[in-house]
Amino acid sequence: MCYNKFGGDIMKKIAVMTSGGDAPGMNAAVRAVVRSALHHGFEVYGVYYGYKGLVEGKIEKLSRGDVSRIINRGGTVLGSARYPEFLKEEVRQIAVDRLKAFGITGLVVIGGDGTYRGAQSLNEMGIKCIGLPGTIDNDISSTDYTIGFHTALQTVVDAIDRLRDTSMSHQRCSVVEVMGRNCGDLALYAGIAGGSEFIITPETGFDKQLTLDAIRDSHLRNKRHAIVVVTEHMLDVDELSKDIEEFTGYETRATVLGHIQRGGDPVAFDRVMATEMGEYAVELLKKDIGGRAIGLSGLNMIDYDIKEALTMKSDVSNKRYGLVGRLK
Repeated sequence: MCYNKFGGDIMKKIAVMTSGGDAPGMNAAVRAVVRSALHHGFEVYGVYYGYKGLVEGKIEKLSRGDVSRIINRGGTVLGSARYPEFLKEEVRQIAVDRLKAFGITGLVVIGGDGTYRGAQSLNEMGIKCIGLPGTIDNDISSTDYTIGFHTALQTVVDAIDRLRDTSMSHQRCSVVEVMGRNCGDLALYAGIAGGSEFIITPETGFDKQLTLDAIRDSHLRNKRHAIVVVTEHMLDVDELSKDIEEFTGYETRATVLGHIQRGGDPVAFDRVMATEMGEYAVELLKKDIGGRAIGLSGLNMIDYDIKEALTMKSDVSNKRYGLVGRLK
């Protein structure tokens, strides 16, 4: 049981949910929220299939055993769903009523910026919400890293390593499209870790002729292969591959990694960080605090107002672009 400083009962029941795109490590966060909440005397509930499931009343009480053996599993055992209808106030009110019917006054939501906006709205409607950053894109600026980013990064690096083997064997250029939406962190980090010669992200922009000139120069210096890493939605990688082959002389192939980047068992970093974030979320709710977004700064757990978290700008990637140029 949780009490305020006057001895009164603050909060007995909290819930946890995952929303938006799945990310490796979400299960570790769910496990931490459930077990930490039970340790502190809460009743804890799982909301299945994100905001859609919340509105539909897919809410179940959870025990320690319900989250056994999930820390190493990818995806999310609670399921997820895209639910644009949640933008409507009358739909959100249904969600609030569902939670109140269970006596739930606190909610931990794990997801990206869309998930945060939903949590912000619920917080304003009287449900104390804590947001955990769960997305492989690393596009939540209030944290150094998001849950799932490092696992997706390793998946991309593994793919680049394999593509390099065949590219070197055939003296080819490989163009690799990775996820990230409007954030280039996944392409940038994977490009550096994978030894890629060229990286194209929303932060770098894209000048086709400069890129073609640089790749041709690489070919003229007798490099046996080239790797180009591109953030999704920036360009058509098949068309770029054709242009590279025609302009530079490199035989070129395009590879779109797609949703394989979201799957797989979370790496240790994501498991540990997600666990610490889940415990931190429960600590905030224990203090009757809501409307916060949790993040990692260096080695420390921090929290921001969700509104502030949604408007922050990141410059982490920018610090690494010069390094790429020096290592070509």
